[in-house]
Amino acid sequence: MFRRARFADVIRRQLDLFAEDEAALIAECREKERAYDRAGRDEAEEAYGDYVDAVESATEALAEMRYRFRATLGEPVADEYDDEFNRAVRKRWPAFGLEIENR
Repeated sequence: MFRRARFADVIRRQLDLFAEDEAALIAECREKERAYDRAGRDEAEEAYGDYVDAVESATEALAEMRYRFRATLGEPVADEYDDEFNRAVRKRWPAFGLEIENR
């Protein structure tokens, strides 16, 4: 029941690499969220849309990373990897993890 995640090390390294390679995208998401938080009533809807667009871009990039590695695995193991990857994303970047399973 409490077994160690099979892919924990590789996923940690993948997410570290993503954080390094996509630092600008992650920073953009944070900035768009701050802009939304500061937006007045008239600007809030547009600011939120900008934030959602940035988060979707980051989520898509993570899903592409997951997909590329998944393609190297057999089917039953690939599903396990997907689940572990998605959990790790939700833990590290909750905003990106909201839709990762749908990608």
